[in-house]
Amino acid sequence: MVDLKAWCALLGLVSSTLAALPINALERKLGRNTISHRSLHKRDDVDPTLLYPEYNISTPIDHWHNDSTYEPHSNGMFNMRYWFDATYYKKGGPVIVLQSGETDATERLVYLQKGLLHQMIEATNGIGVVLEHRYYGNSWPTSDLSTKNLRFLTTDQALADEVYFAKNVVFKGLEHLDLRAPNVAYIGYGGSYAGAFNAFLRKLYPDVFWGTISSSGVVEAIWDYWTYYEPIRVYAKQSCVLNTQKITHMMDNILLGNDKKTKTELKAAFGLPNVTYDDDFAYVVGYGIDAWQGKNWDPEVNDPSFELYCGNITTDSIIYPETKGLESTVQDLLKKGGYGSEVNELTTPMLNWIGWLGQYIVDGCAGEQDECFSTHNATYYAQDSISDGSWRSWPYQYCTQWGFLQTGGTPKDILPLTSRLNTLEWESIVCVDSFNITTPPNVTAVNKYGGFAISYPRLAFVDGQIDPWRPATPHASPFNTTAHNRTSTVSEPFILIADAVHHWDENALFPNETVNHPPDFLPPVPVRETQAEEIGFLKVWMLEWDLHLLSTGKSARELELRQQ
Repeated sequence: MVDLKAWCALLGLVSSTLAALPINALERKLGRNTISHRSLHKRDDVDPTLLYPEYNISTPIDHWHNDSTYEPHSNGMFNMRYWFDATYYKKGGPVIVLQSGETDATERLVYLQKGLLHQMIEATNGIGVVLEHRYYGNSWPTSDLSTKNLRFLTTDQALADEVYFAKNVVFKGLEHLDLRAPNVAYIGYGGSYAGAFNAFLRKLYPDVFWGTISSSGVVEAIWDYWTYYEPIRVYAKQSCVLNTQKITHMMDNILLGNDKKTKTELKAAFGLPNVTYDDDFAYVVGYGIDAWQGKNWDPEVNDPSFELYCGNITTDSIIYPETKGLESTVQDLLKKGGYGSEVNELTTPMLNWIGWLGQYIVDGCAGEQDECFSTHNATYYAQDSISDGSWRSWPYQYCTQWGFLQTGGTPKDILPLTSRLNTLEWESIVCVDSFNITTPPNVTAVNKYGGFAISYPRLAFVDGQIDPWRPATPHASPFNTTAHNRTSTVSEPFILIADAVHHWDENALFPNETVNHPPDFLPPVPVRETQAEEIGFLKVWMLEWDLHLLSTGKSARELELRQQ
């Protein structure tokens, strides 16, 4: 049997190397409701930025001059970045556009190199495109990110950007071909926010995009997204879940009480005596459970922090010798926090939680603790230059339209996995201090497209069974009773990837990296089967495109390309 302490130390080393934490709690908080931004290309891969040249298409800043939301209107243009690969292109092939979503699009180029996008263009003789979303990366419509200049950052404007791209792009080296929509079949793909984006794209612009795939698409905007933690509560190791719930509840009982001395004792036990705000302290202590979303089937891009955390708080032995001196303090806190009857069961898990947090989080703070761990920072939130405030784009979107504030606001009969001090008010600090937004987001601006019930021919939904974002996707049942399961068809695929987290169908391996024998298939069998199914229905969609062109008399295209 492997020594647990050695295993945890090794896993922690890998974790600290692969899953570098943001500089401070504030930046971590601002990014906590986005997709993972860690690079998905391996260290020995060719840097995809060297393989695919960067291009720009001049795009209108304001597509909606009849909408007062965007007043004062603009007649200006901005450069929107894109990259493409036409290596496999043959006459009649589609243009497949991967929407990069709320991140610098260079982080998505690896999918042209090896990923579902690469697989799709190879299978269909298509052109693969990675398209950058306005207000991310280097695609800036305005000179700064002041609240006034962020008015053009809406999903509606960004959807119109992609439509404009499809109708106007001219690919370098292929200038002799008209590869614009609707002359060519355009297929869209995206994950997470970009997944929802693609669902809306197909429904709103069916004459431009022939079909789209929404992977982990968060189609239902939700302000108080406490259900983020429900898949973790249901599918994670249950001993880890129970220990997290009970110790978190104990801490909440202390933090929400009036005994300042015991609060001070609690913070000191976790090595955070100088964190001023109780809600900041509660957030930092909960870092471990938040790591679930970083799980990936590929070991080299997987963030093992969650397994490390759970391994620490579920073992029967003390892992960190330096915490042994805190045993009586921990027992005192458990009693004061309402868990006196479970002191024997919870003391070691809490000591290991303290040790884990110290080694991987607290000890990394070189300055004042509030500088590292406080999210109450009006000066930081006021930054609005592109160089200093590029982080503002996604918070502006979730403060104005999307919500997804991951609170500890579970019903009273469910112990939360994250502190109840993680409230809507605390989550909304950035909305108030950055944008002077004091009201809930207008989720109707998103949910008007159908929410959980959105559907359209040649619109596919592919979601992860254990994804914390599943409760915001069409596969939200049973975590949300207003969502209903559907029958999957070739026209409207409805696929749930077993044991998968966040858009696990998007990344892939080179053929020589795959593992084709049990028990450790790479990619896992459910991922392989899903990607094969996606290629299968995409080929059928392209056959339908051929028939569509023939029925309209536009072309007698080379149908044999689709029949091979």
